[in-house]
Formats: sequence, structure tokens, C-alpha cells
Amino acid sequence: MSESTETGLAVEAEAPYLIGVRLREPVMAEDYLTAETDLHVGDFCVVEGGNGNPVGEVRRPRRPLPEFRRDRLYRKVLRRATDPEVSEWRGRREREGRAVETCQRMARAKGLQMKVVDVAIEPSGRRVGVSFTSEERVDFRDLVRDLAHEFHARIEMKQIGARDTTKLMDGIGPCGRQLCCSSHLKKFDPISVKMAKAQDMPLTDGRLLGNCGRLKCCLLYEFSTYGELRHRLPKVGSACQAECGGGGCMQGKVKSLRVLTQSVVVGFQDGTEAEVPIEQVTWQGRSHIKP
Repeated sequence: MSESTETGLAVEAEAPYLIGVRLREPVMAEDYLTAETDLHVGDFCVVEGGNGNPVGEVRRPRRPLPEFRRDRLYRKVLRRATDPEVSEWRGRREREGRAVETCQRMARAKGLQMKVVDVAIEPSGRRVGVSFTSEERVDFRDLVRDLAHEFHARIEMKQIGARDTTKLMDGIGPCGRQLCCSSHLKKFDPISVKMAKAQDMPLTDGRLLGNCGRLKCCLLYEFSTYGELRHRLPKVGSACQAECGGGGCMQGKVKSLRVLTQSVVVGFQDGTEAEVPIEQVTWQGRSHIKP
């Protein structure tokens, strides 16, 4: 049985598949419902949009709608795009590329310390959005007037930060994969030095910084796991007893933690140290040794 919502979204019987469609090249692909069976990566289609029905390029293949997502609202693919619509889409992408160079040249001519990152032109051509980055506040009022005369459109300027700039420009991370912000991150969560400390990473290591020059977003991925594992360990500097083979229990002090291996480095009264599994260590608040 098929039903629809106020926004015209179809349900399982009419469009039981999701497909990833990208409306513009710097923008991440979004999931749309589709009943089309002959759409493949690289094809173009017309989709529902908040302002008209835009053309987009298929970037992720068709796949079944997961059960846990069936209560979520999705816009849907309306039809395959015609050749003239595809030509217009490609032509607009080329104009946007040239527009970035034009905007940057005009900004430089006015002595503005800014870098134009992206230009988005509406299909009607009546509105142009300019995204730029700058280390300081920029008075772009004169530039807006000149750009409006150049493009015969309403100009909307948007200053973005380092993370958003890197997201638009895309790239390859130190891991050898596409940047997380360009491939799948929908929003930027706060990243702090605390997260690096919790994962025992040296704070002076430049590898903590991503392509944007800020702390890597992936520091967040394992932070909760480290927090849970660290909660099971004693604090550094606390007194403890360690079971060391046939020598019985020896008094010592926790020197450092090995979070992932769930062990601690214990310094003993005779000046020696040893890494001991947490099951063989007792400390205040943990009065017995678990088998």
C-alpha cells in the first residue's frame, strides 16, 4: 500500500530505494527516495527541492531503504533529467568555476584580504551566493555592488571558517582517504584538546591537525570509547597492589596507563617498573583482584 506526505514524499511501496544525488559539485550528495530502476552513478535526474525541482548528479548507487530509516522523511527523485537540463546544469557549473576567479580578481583589485572559495548560481541566474574565507572582518559593500553589476544578479556574501572551507575544497587526509568533512560529516562537532589528552596523544604533534589546520574531526570518533576504558583504570599516582607472578602482591604506585590494552605501569618500592594487566591490580575503591 502506498501513501504520501504533505511534501509529496513517497513510502515503501512506491519508492522503496534510496539513491545519493549531488546538486552541485562542492556539495555533499544527499539521499533521495526513488522508484527508478535504471539510474546509475553518473546519471542525472530531477529531484524535489525546497525551491523548485533542481537537477542533480547520481553519486551513490541505488540501495534498499533500511528498516530503521523508514520513519524518516526523504525528498524523492521525480524523473530522469533531459539532455537540455543536463547541458544547463553543466554549463552553470562551468560559469560558477569562472565566477570564482572573477570574484577573487575583483576582490584583489579592491585590496580585500579574502579568498573566494565557492560561487553558487541559481538556475534562474537571479541570485549568486559567494562563499569566502578571511582572517579578519571584511567590508565588502563596494565589492557587492560591483559583483551585482558584473553578474546582473542579487549577491549574497557568506564568510566561512577553516573547516567549512576545507569541506568545500575537498582533499585527501593523512589516512589516504577522502576527507571526512567532504565525504560524510553532516555537521562539525566541537573538538577539544581534552580529546587528544584522553587518547594519550602528544599535544605538540602536528599530526593532530587536519588539512584545515584545526584539530582533526576523527579525534571525536574514539573519544567515548577511551573514556569508558579509562574509567576502569586507576588514576596515575595512586597507590596500588600488583600481583606479579609467583612473587605475590607487591606495593607500588601507578606510573602510567595503557588504555587500549587495559593495563597499568606500576612503579615498585625497589625502583623497578612493570606493566601489569588490570585484572592483577588492586587500588583504593577496588578491594579485590578479579580472576
